[in-house]
Amino acid sequence: MTPAQSGAAPDLVELAKIVARQRAEMDRLRDQAAVSAVVERAKGAVMALTGCSADAAGEQLLQRAKSARHTLLEECWITLGTLAPMPSGPGRASESYGIEAPGRAGALQEPGVPDDVAAALARLGQALVRVMTPHDLARCLLEHLGPDMSADAVLIYTRRPDGGLGLIGHAGIDDKLAAQWCQVPPLSGMAALDALQAGEPRWLEDFAADERRYLLIGDPPDRWRSRAWLPVLAAGSAEVCIGVLRGRAGAFTPRDRAHLRGVTALCAGRLRAFEIPPERDADAATDAVQALFEALPVAAMLLTPLRSATGEIEDFRVEAATTQVGDLLGRTGEEPAGRRLLELRPALAAEPVWQGCLHVLATGSAYEGEPFAHEEVVAGVAELSVYRARVAPLGDALVVSWIRHGSSDRQEQRLADLQRLGNLGWANWNLATQEASWSTQVFSLVGRDPAHGPVPLPEVPKLALPEDTPALTRAVGELVHDGRPFDVPFRIRTSGGIRHLRLVAEAVPDRYGTPVEVHGFVQDMTARRRAELALVESERAILTQHDVLQAERTLASRLQHALLPMSNRPVHLAGLRVEVAYLPAQSGVHVGGDWFSAIELPDGDALLVVGDVAGHGVDAVATMAQLRFTAKGMVITGSSLTGALARLNTLLLHSRDSHTTATMVLARYEPRRRRLVWAQAGHPPPLLLRDGRARYLARPGGMLLGAAARPVYQEAECRLDPGDRLILYTDGLVEHPPDSIDRGLEQLAEAVAAPHGDGPGSLGPLLARMLPDVRRDDVCVVDVRVPGPEDR
Repeated sequence: MTPAQSGAAPDLVELAKIVARQRAEMDRLRDQAAVSAVVERAKGAVMALTGCSADAAGEQLLQRAKSARHTLLEECWITLGTLAPMPSGPGRASESYGIEAPGRAGALQEPGVPDDVAAALARLGQALVRVMTPHDLARCLLEHLGPDMSADAVLIYTRRPDGGLGLIGHAGIDDKLAAQWCQVPPLSGMAALDALQAGEPRWLEDFAADERRYLLIGDPPDRWRSRAWLPVLAAGSAEVCIGVLRGRAGAFTPRDRAHLRGVTALCAGRLRAFEIPPERDADAATDAVQALFEALPVAAMLLTPLRSATGEIEDFRVEAATTQVGDLLGRTGEEPAGRRLLELRPALAAEPVWQGCLHVLATGSAYEGEPFAHEEVVAGVAELSVYRARVAPLGDALVVSWIRHGSSDRQEQRLADLQRLGNLGWANWNLATQEASWSTQVFSLVGRDPAHGPVPLPEVPKLALPEDTPALTRAVGELVHDGRPFDVPFRIRTSGGIRHLRLVAEAVPDRYGTPVEVHGFVQDMTARRRAELALVESERAILTQHDVLQAERTLASRLQHALLPMSNRPVHLAGLRVEVAYLPAQSGVHVGGDWFSAIELPDGDALLVVGDVAGHGVDAVATMAQLRFTAKGMVITGSSLTGALARLNTLLLHSRDSHTTATMVLARYEPRRRRLVWAQAGHPPPLLLRDGRARYLARPGGMLLGAAARPVYQEAECRLDPGDRLILYTDGLVEHPPDSIDRGLEQLAEAVAAPHGDGPGSLGPLLARMLPDVRRDDVCVVDVRVPGPEDR
């Protein structure tokens, strides 16, 4: 790898970090600019009220915020919420406002507001600067109130000129329910209307009583067991009401009520700051455009974009629309013209046509969407129709139309989809006129230029490879003469290599039974055929590998049995009773490298060894034999335990496979002093059972064999008393994934300490308790007992 290549990945990482920092900085600057805009607008309001300078207005806002114990941004929202609209007139801007004397209504001015509520309102005030639409506001409030008071939905209604309510924002409810409750007539028994008319919140905390008194929103209504409707007061009156709906029953606590009042005080300023689109002027030009659209035979509408203060598209206004548009938008019978698009269908922002509109505005190029199904009622019967949306630019506006596919169009589309998905094409041959017709897909499959036309039926076998031609020729002849259908695979050679095809055909006879026409299809079977061949090769390789592994296992097993002679009963060494057990793995086809050794040395001491070679198979068994016999030989000839481990480590490092490692415990028992000296190389420690209590011996230092050139090995010793029991083992006894080895060690100590028999078969219950039904690794156990007085 060149240096440039080796540094490519870090360069990409650094570039990603730089981009992330730049995005974070842009977000910070955007929020800072939005906050500054809110503060400057509030300062302007104070200047208009008091006639003071900009600096004095800023200082006055700071003093108000300090005295009310909230942030400057909260104070600015409250100030903007006190703006009272003034009538437009000559010489007056259309968005001119008066300012109510700041009597500071709302929960933010109530004494004793909890500190956590004040902190939550401060966070909400900061979040409001990123809110651009009433829908954004509803989502923001739900994110704010959901964790705090278990709010499940937020609805925002505004008063309509007829006295009813219009839903301008919602979160936590689906579009179907929003469509049902988007327009509320001026009827009695609506909690939101009641709250607006009284100018006071309505707390609906007893569902049974509330259901008798009010018409409750919901499908079913008991989806939300408690609700709060709070009017948003501005200049002493309320035109907007915010509803907070909870699934759980129960009253709103005083803290919750103070919190919600503070929320509405902040929202007053945010709602005032929204860009309100100008009303449509009913002039002759508008009427002419609407009349033109009403005459169109398709569903279509004319849209003008509505932009936020930052210039981004936040919605579209419907300037004119045909009568069919209401049905496609889910508003059958309603007049779309003059309304916002997202008001008609809030879910449209997540649909492809919305992105298509943005694409057309950005590029000026027309957009055509994918076909989609729409259920409509025709003559009282529900039918499923297929439409395709198109968006085209018209000056600064957009024309959106929906083209309905006819039955023939749908059939052609279905046939094209079938051919594409099945990787096939249709073909027809007229035997009387010798005319033929192929679909475009057939030309592509056989690699033939459509300009050359279809191949006559008798010449189709010539397309195949020579070895496949006879079978295809015979099938075509039997079809033409006898009318016998066929399904024949064949291969052709293309520029991309060999392609496997399948031709299925049948004949259409005349009234005398003579074939006069042939129709069928050609299908590409290359991918399937390759998969079949790959599967056959894989199965063949698996069988071969299985035979090799089985032979290796048999050989390794025979070697292992020859090298590890097992005794059917305990043996007595240097005054100890020793019982051994070896159990091979039950899963897999390899034999492991676990081993043991228990012998009496020439001086009367006992040598006890347990080891485990990494890996499986013949190599592991060979390494096991080398270590087993070498260890015994070195100790018999006078080597210390640590010296023997050091030499075994050197032996592994210089073996044919220098990557082999192993773990081992070497223990020497002196019967005269009942002294046990032991050393280990990366192996689990022995377990000592004394007086019914089990504990692991403290491990002396020692790294596994074959891992380092100069490891340091240490010895440890302990005295064995009459009646003691010592367990040496390999990791297969205590390691059972997914449980950790620590858990396995705990289970072994519990099993050894449990009541047990002292007969020759006492290892059986221990192994049965410790081992799973299917063993993944070999298990080797050496059970050493110091006879007590009762054993003599």
